[in-house]
Parts: sequence; C-alpha cells; structure tokens
Amino acid sequence: MRDKRNSNIKAILFDLDGTLLDVELDKFISQYFELLAQSIAHIIPPKKFISKIIKASKAIEESNGKHLNDDIYSKVCFPLEGYSRKEIQPFLDKFYENDFSKLRKWTKRKPEARDVVQTVFDKGYDVVIATTPLLPATAIEQRLEWAGVADFPYRLITTIENSHATKSLTHLLYYDQILDKIGYPPEACLMVGDEDKDMIAKRLGVKTFLITGRNKELSPNIPEPTYKGSLYELKSLI
Repeated sequence: MRDKRNSNIKAILFDLDGTLLDVELDKFISQYFELLAQSIAHIIPPKKFISKIIKASKAIEESNGKHLNDDIYSKVCFPLEGYSRKEIQPFLDKFYENDFSKLRKWTKRKPEARDVVQTVFDKGYDVVIATTPLLPATAIEQRLEWAGVADFPYRLITTIENSHATKSLTHLLYYDQILDKIGYPPEACLMVGDEDKDMIAKRLGVKTFLITGRNKELSPNIPEPTYKGSLYELKSLI
C-alpha cells in the first residue's frame, strides 16, 4: 500500500478463518457445537443447548449495536435449566481450556500467514484481527496460535467480550465500530478476507482484498473487491 495509489492506507484488518488459517469450516462448526454441548450435557440436552447458542448468534447479528455481544448471548442463553450463567460458566471455561484444542485437527496452518503479518507490522501498519466475534477471546487466541500469528501486538482483536455487533450482510455496524475504535476513516483501511461478510466492508469506503482459492463465489450484490489474490500477492502489494 505504500505506492502512490495506496499511500493513505494506515490499518489492515485481517479475517481469521479461511484467511490466515485454513479451516474445514463445516466440520469445525459441527464438532464445536457437539463438544461444547457435551461439556454441560449433564445439565441440558445437547440439542436444546445448541438451539440456544444458534438463537443467541442470530440475536447478536440482528442487534442494534448498543449492547455487548456477550451480554446478548447471556440474556438469550441464561438462566439455563434454572442455572445462572455464574453457575454454568466454570463448565464452559473448562471446555475452552481442555477440549477446544481438539478442533485443531480441522484446521491447517498457512505457511505464508506469519510472513505476511510480520511484513505488515514491519511496514508500520496498525493491524486488526477482524474475525467474527461470536466466540470468547480464548477461542480466538487459540486459533491465532494454530495459525502461527498469536504473538503480534494487534491494535484490536474482535471477540464476543469486546464487540457490540458482528459481521452481517444487512448492516455495517461491525465495521463502523472497528473504525471508531482504531480512529481511522474508511479510506485509510484495508479489509483482507475470503467471503461476502468481509468484502461488504467496501460499502463504507474501506478497500478490500479478497483471498482467492477454495472460497465460495461472492454473491452478486457484494461490491467488487478492490484487489484479489493470495496472501503472497497481498505481501507484494504492500
């Protein structure tokens, strides 16, 4: 971004899954729900709990941005079978501490990811991990570790605990709030991702870079990415 046409870029936002980390997403998500539900199966039937989690995720996506995602999750999911969140949380914490790592087998490190992130930092950009903030910080930090990029001083990592919106195809609150937190106008930012909910940031004026490969085709109503290519091609651009 340091050539004449891109010299105004100050911050780079990276999606995580499919961008910095290869993920077999369908298997990852189904196994995540199964393992999480099993961690409190002695309290609530797994199908019932998974239904609650899905309902909470939808409520977060449809929120007006005034409440923390974690507060919405708590309001939708608790009390759970008469138990408060305070009573249930130790079982969930234990899951993330001991069992979340079992999901690593559905991911694969991208050899180029660390090199690209290192280059971005070396060139002085502010860097944001703009991953869907529906999971707690520990789950995101573990996935950053799997990707080999956990030890960088990111300006912001979006999590369920610090976000008031999530990625959506119907509104841009998530990106609005990131820009507000890092203090840059849209035109000073580049969003790097592999799907519709990443590329939609262009509607705000954010430049976008689509990671090509196994990702699905973008929907017709999604703005054409500013750039396309691999992570290695992103490195050559910056």
